[in-house]
Amino acid sequence: MSDGANGEHSVTRLPWPEQYQALAGQSKSPLLKAFYQSGCVAPDTPLSEVPMVAVDFETTGLDANQHSIVSIGLVPFTLEGIQLSQAKHWIVRPKLPLHQTSITIHGITHSDIDKAPDLEEILGDLFACLKGRIPVVHYRDIERPFLDVALKWRLGEGIRFPVLDTMAIEAHLHPDRHPSRWQKLMGKKPVSIRLADSRLRYGLPHYAAHNALIDAIATAELLQAQVWHHFGPQTAVGDLWL
Repeated sequence: MSDGANGEHSVTRLPWPEQYQALAGQSKSPLLKAFYQSGCVAPDTPLSEVPMVAVDFETTGLDANQHSIVSIGLVPFTLEGIQLSQAKHWIVRPKLPLHQTSITIHGITHSDIDKAPDLEEILGDLFACLKGRIPVVHYRDIERPFLDVALKWRLGEGIRFPVLDTMAIEAHLHPDRHPSRWQKLMGKKPVSIRLADSRLRYGLPHYAAHNALIDAIATAELLQAQVWHHFGPQTAVGDLWL
């Protein structure tokens, strides 16, 4: 194993604030250096004091190494409110061609992306929204790996950051969501932890899915509901982030 690999492994074992400090010193990209220098809240910070940003990507598929981001939605928020006036939505031109299956899911077509910017052109605005905030997502295996791979292509280095994952929280709250064969025979139904189904359990309104901005807003509302119903504003962010 190379010294670089050893160094990277040692960084990942640090608490998130210390990871940011180390990565700020290692990063060659001015954008990433500024992102890390903006810092990360301490793990014992109460959720009521944590600035957050809900993030959603629409992509051409589910594999970050084979598919591309086609739209980004984000909205800053806290437990007390969602800053809709600061919400952002971009359609970006993917490196790889669209497939009909992805068009069917998110409705973004070839004509939508023909004049869309490459992700690199909006990175300044994107990072302005991310800096100093904890990203909130519904299923962390999309936003974090897709952004990491996209930045490696464009900046020559990836990114690391903690997330609050509303899907993971629902999975934790419903560990027996998959009924056994006997339970199925007795009529027990599986518990869905998809975004729309999770929102229904909290009485949140139905939103049309697969628009990045709408899904980001839906995720922000879901996190607020989860905290107020199951945890509380004094819960340490480090108890929930991943």
